[in-house]
Amino acid sequence: MFPFTAVSSQRLHRNMLRAALLASVAISLGACNTLDRLSEVGEPPKTSRISDPTQAANYQPVSMPMPAPQAPTAGANSLWRPGARGFFKDTRATEVGDILTVAVSIADSGTLKNATSATSTSSDAANPSFSMLGLEGSISKVFSGASTNSLWNLGSSSGVTGNGSIGRSEAVTVNLAATIVQKLPNGNLVISGRQELRVNSEMREVGVQGIIRPEDISSANTIASDKIAEARITYGGRGTLSDVQQARYGQQIFDILAPF
Repeated sequence: MFPFTAVSSQRLHRNMLRAALLASVAISLGACNTLDRLSEVGEPPKTSRISDPTQAANYQPVSMPMPAPQAPTAGANSLWRPGARGFFKDTRATEVGDILTVAVSIADSGTLKNATSATSTSSDAANPSFSMLGLEGSISKVFSGASTNSLWNLGSSSGVTGNGSIGRSEAVTVNLAATIVQKLPNGNLVISGRQELRVNSEMREVGVQGIIRPEDISSANTIASDKIAEARITYGGRGTLSDVQQARYGQQIFDILAPF
């Protein structure tokens, strides 16, 4: 009894501590958001400053499995430049700091339906006939209405029925410029780009990050989003409409912590 109570108390203490930490973090983040919103009262959202993405606090260089490097070879009198796609200069982005256009085109839809039905019925009955030294007739006197011909009769039935349906559809089409921030040893390129568009009091934000192959860059210096490995594409916004559509941080904390 005592060990179980101690363990339960420790678990309850840990859960309360986690809930308090989560609430404090949410409140601090909400306070920062509140200060930002208060600073923009009467004004549209402010655009963020252009900065080097590699200097961000959460930036981490990409590390991927790489093949052994091979030095390019060329003849002494050859007009062919190693790595070039023609005799003329290639204007496509290939080095750190170069810019290329990313064509984001996402049209995704999915439908999922499930139906479950289960029924179970069981019964158990016993009607023995026996003698107990002639005292079986006394059972009905001690227990009014009791009969030895029907000692037990059990039955149970259960049923479960469940129906579920999920439908979703997303469509995003946008072009934005990205910068090469890293060149991997095998020649693949790490790109990062961010775009902000303010319309009245609403700020639209688009971001893209990932790894691309130089061969997938078209002659127009563009690349499709479906050719980006480890793609991280974000599309969102902030402003008056986004604030109305998002629940307050107090409601979000309550929804997370509420057990029912």
